[in-house]
Amino acid sequence: MANPIVTITMDNGDVMKAELYPEVAPNTVNNFISLVKKGFYDGKIVIVSPTDSRTVDALNAQDCRYNLYLRGIESGKEICERTEINAVSRAVNPYKDFDTYLELAQNPDFRFIITNTTEAGIAFVAEDKYEDRPAKSFPAKLTQLLYARYKAGLNGFVIFACELIDNNATQLQGFVLRYAQQWKLGEDFSYWIIEENKFCNTLVDRIVTGYPKDDAEKFYDEIGYDDKLLDTAEPYHLWVIEGDYEKELPLQKAGLNVIWTNDVKAYKKMKVRILNGSHTSLVFPSMLCGIDTVKKSLEDKDLNAFLNTCLFKYILPTLGETEENRQFANAVLERFSNPYIKHMWKSISLNSISKFTARVLPTIHDYVKKHNTLPKSLVFSLACLIEYYKTNDVQDDKTAVEYIKTRSVKDILSNAELWDCDLSDMLDLVEESMDKIHSNGIREAIKWASL
Repeated sequence: MANPIVTITMDNGDVMKAELYPEVAPNTVNNFISLVKKGFYDGKIVIVSPTDSRTVDALNAQDCRYNLYLRGIESGKEICERTEINAVSRAVNPYKDFDTYLELAQNPDFRFIITNTTEAGIAFVAEDKYEDRPAKSFPAKLTQLLYARYKAGLNGFVIFACELIDNNATQLQGFVLRYAQQWKLGEDFSYWIIEENKFCNTLVDRIVTGYPKDDAEKFYDEIGYDDKLLDTAEPYHLWVIEGDYEKELPLQKAGLNVIWTNDVKAYKKMKVRILNGSHTSLVFPSMLCGIDTVKKSLEDKDLNAFLNTCLFKYILPTLGETEENRQFANAVLERFSNPYIKHMWKSISLNSISKFTARVLPTIHDYVKKHNTLPKSLVFSLACLIEYYKTNDVQDDKTAVEYIKTRSVKDILSNAELWDCDLSDMLDLVEESMDKIHSNGIREAIKWASL
């Protein structure tokens, strides 16, 4: 379900939209708070909900103030820092006040739009009509806003899409154009969408822990009131944006981890291979050891060594030994060690066949191309996946799970439908890995795979 959108505003009007949702709000909104504090920005924020959410009422009940705690490990030190989010001027529910929503388009200072309506938010609903107040889908609501802007004779927007999908802004623009055509809003409007608006793909990375149920009362005492919108997140943040609007939005100048680039693909590859690939490589060795959380794995000497081998011996060399990649890898180790995050391996293990295929196999293939040998620890993680699937209940495609449970390792690896390619070249090392597990035990096998 889509979540509340934040509209960042200039001196006297709306400027940007970002979702008031854990994945983005502590990142984008807190970024703008940093700009304000350093004197680079003096705007306000309007929150607009794309669903008929009670969040708007909750925000207005608190005069649109709430608190964000950043908790975790930063530069080797444990931190817990509070920021009062006091830059929100108002919150609007278009389901209850559609006219007010459209009036946002009348503001000439409305320049930037940030969207994050989750992966499900970028969708086309054929039944949506221009006359709906509002339309159901988020792209349709955005089209209604853009058309109001167009009719007002004002300049278009710079749109930062933060949904966690590939080519998020490109897909958003495509749906907006489809609605413009379906609703017969005119070729001039479609031309205006393309020529007068910039749809920028982005990548957002931050782990958010949400409302701190166990620590809420302690934080209430510190804040001085019961903040029902209290939110928490890790200190680390990364926001990669296609384009360069640093002069207008001096986010880097404010010391924030924001990267302006011509193409987010390299950064997504870095995130998928290092962050997601580390999770996927470590999950089944950890679960076979009986360890249930990411943090506990990092505290375990054997598993910590295994992860470091995966990261620095095999994953990084396929990406390039750049300082940027190394810093991101080191940040991942700190993030995994966050004492405030109880990230369960059981949750991470869901649908691991597709995850391994997308996150780890490309690294294995690239490493083989570069070094003409298999990356031992990464192939070992594949062996652990097969071992776990054969002996435990897992949540994945039922047909695939049943196939792994009943077929030989040779058959499993050669099944291109499972892995999108034939993995028979890994058979010897996978069988050797499984033999080590069976004969020496999982811990000795992990030590062997870490060499």
